[in-house]
Amino acid sequence: MLVAPASSAIAESKLAPAKAAAEAPAPAAIVAAPASTTPVAALPQSLEQDFETIKGGTASFYGHSLRGARTASGERFNPDDLTAAHPSLPFGTKLRVTNALTGDSVMVRINDRGPFHSNRVIDLSEAAAKEIGIARMGSGKVELAVLSDDANDE
Repeated sequence: MLVAPASSAIAESKLAPAKAAAEAPAPAAIVAAPASTTPVAALPQSLEQDFETIKGGTASFYGHSLRGARTASGERFNPDDLTAAHPSLPFGTKLRVTNALTGDSVMVRINDRGPFHSNRVIDLSEAAAKEIGIARMGSGKVELAVLSDDANDE
């Protein structure tokens, strides 16, 4: 039986891929490119800067039974409008109300006084309560943020 020497052309062709891989230098580690030194276009200011967080707590809502009743601001209550009652914020203040459990938010306008319950911070219209998912429960924990005067003027 004849055995071809290891240096034969056949042996070389079969070993070439493995030999090339063994002799090739190890790949360099992947390194992130350095940060660009050229200036990047400024990003638009975050909308978060237009809000000032105020004390949150429990929100409740009032609905159809008070439809048409006068609010403290003098306008008629409509449960389908995105409005709210707050004990001290000026009428017309725009407020972002966020459900603390889900993160769902709604913008409301203060047009009434209340709530007159010791553990509540705001009364929402039924439409606003539905927007953030607390209407079925009747109340829920919320976070409040006032839209700044500068943003109100735009």
